[in-house]
Amino acid sequence: MTDPVSAWHRLADSCVLLDGFHALKHAVRFGADVPVAVTTDRRAALGLADELAPDVRDTLDALLTEVPETTYTALVPRPHPTAVAALAVRPSREGNLDRLGHAPRPAPVVVLDNPRNLGNAGAVIRLAAGFGATGVVTTGTLDPWHPTVVRAGAGLHFATAVERLTVAELPPGPVFALDPEGDDIRGVKLPDDAVLAFGSERSGLSAELRARTDHLLALPMRPQVSSYNLATSVAMTLYHWSATGGAATVGQDSL
Repeated sequence: MTDPVSAWHRLADSCVLLDGFHALKHAVRFGADVPVAVTTDRRAALGLADELAPDVRDTLDALLTEVPETTYTALVPRPHPTAVAALAVRPSREGNLDRLGHAPRPAPVVVLDNPRNLGNAGAVIRLAAGFGATGVVTTGTLDPWHPTVVRAGAGLHFATAVERLTVAELPPGPVFALDPEGDDIRGVKLPDDAVLAFGSERSGLSAELRARTDHLLALPMRPQVSSYNLATSVAMTLYHWSATGGAATVGQDSL
């Protein structure tokens, strides 16, 4: 058997960190290639699998290697309460671009235009995966595969196509951008091939993205309330799409 610590050090720079049990669970559930996974307590980790993810319990049993706590803490930026960590092979960019550009698309693509907050980006990816969106695209400098984003997304990057693109590289489809000056979203039916664009937390839509937009939409909001959190705006928009068109099958797992 390959020493997990040696394998970790060999692969860390080229793989995605899965920080915690739930990130590993979701990555495995959605087909990630996980070459190494460690925990300080196999029994506890497999107990979580029995309770929360029996569908991947056997896979986790084969993957997880127990290591001392000092070894585990040396491998991760900050220990997770579940004391589980793993490395996964990042999906190919070519494969993700094929999924994003495929026509007809069964579900919208979410675009975060120049996002700034890593946690917000991860929360949006988790939302997109839950609604069955085709993918999440970021523009600007934020890396959507940053470990903090993957942690906030609970490993659900592997359930949807996640890439960083320029505005000029956005996938085809009508662009619906959220803006306070837009038309009330409640009067619009969003098509499955929509590109749903959301501006940055600070400055809203960039001029470049605004120029690419086909329709400006506004979420209902009480007067004098400045804005919604980015993830909340995405959730409201995807819910509106699901309520008026397609939607993912409802499942039992909410973690």
